[in-house]
Amino acid sequence: MAEAVNGNGSRSNRRRRSRRVNPDGTMTLIEHIYEFRRRLGFALLFIVIGGIFGWIWFEQHLGPIPSLGNIMTQPYCAIPASQRFGSDQGGCKLLQTVPFEIFMVRLKVGIAAGTVLLSPFWLYQFWAFIAPGLYSKERKYALTFVGFASVLFAAGAVLAYYLVPHALALLAGFGQEQFVTALTADKYISFILSLLVIFGVSFELPLLVVMLNRVGVVKYQQLKKWRRGLVFALFVFAAFATPGSDPFSMLGLAAALTVLFEISIQIARFHDRKRDKVRKDEGWDQLADDEAAPFDYTPSTADDEPVARGGGNRTDDIT
Repeated sequence: MAEAVNGNGSRSNRRRRSRRVNPDGTMTLIEHIYEFRRRLGFALLFIVIGGIFGWIWFEQHLGPIPSLGNIMTQPYCAIPASQRFGSDQGGCKLLQTVPFEIFMVRLKVGIAAGTVLLSPFWLYQFWAFIAPGLYSKERKYALTFVGFASVLFAAGAVLAYYLVPHALALLAGFGQEQFVTALTADKYISFILSLLVIFGVSFELPLLVVMLNRVGVVKYQQLKKWRRGLVFALFVFAAFATPGSDPFSMLGLAAALTVLFEISIQIARFHDRKRDKVRKDEGWDQLADDEAAPFDYTPSTADDEPVARGGGNRTDDIT
């Protein structure tokens, strides 16, 4: 009997989550909590699957794609052999100074790589929880934001990866007559991952500027006036954000952010020009301060009210 009730309850829950049966996505508070738990569970499941895949990929070649371990150690191996510890023994290897250090490094890299590769799947779970509470226009802007954010993050991580060999070669070149570079696996991998994340997150700056301009928080004239100070702030930020003390990563990040910031300013310029043209055509700029705006002030009836939104950010019934 209990199994029959549970089965009917599961089918009922699936029907309530269906867009056909429940087009506005309304749920009770308890149903919201259960839905969030379900989506979070699926997201964690995809992250675990990605971590298992990354663990296997760490030592396995995927056709023409080298193993994940080789990809991560390639910047270190780009250092001249005369400056690396143990180069006379052949090959290019990092040091393990404590037991299970390589195990933890492989686990960390595998989870990070798997999370990135399967990000569309686990991000979709959060999107599916939030989307029912958004209008179609809001969903369109959200998808555009996520799409550009993903591309910019990937571009920043790729730039960091190509700058790392030059930075390591420069740092290892100081005092090469008296010292030799012997990097431990844990510190080296942590340095690489932190650099990739910092570059990726920093590349979201132009997208943030464009979104603030779209909603009217900042305007092109303000950005133009603050340009020199903001560019200086970008160089200061790059000096503190990069984990290494080398000029390559700092200048590379600062130059890339400056270019992206200038692109975002020009986008804001075209957007404000278009918006000003619309305001001029509709005559809003010619209105006096004490004159009402030409809006339709006719009140709507109860029958004209839009359907209440549901989804991840609305609760219509708590009983």
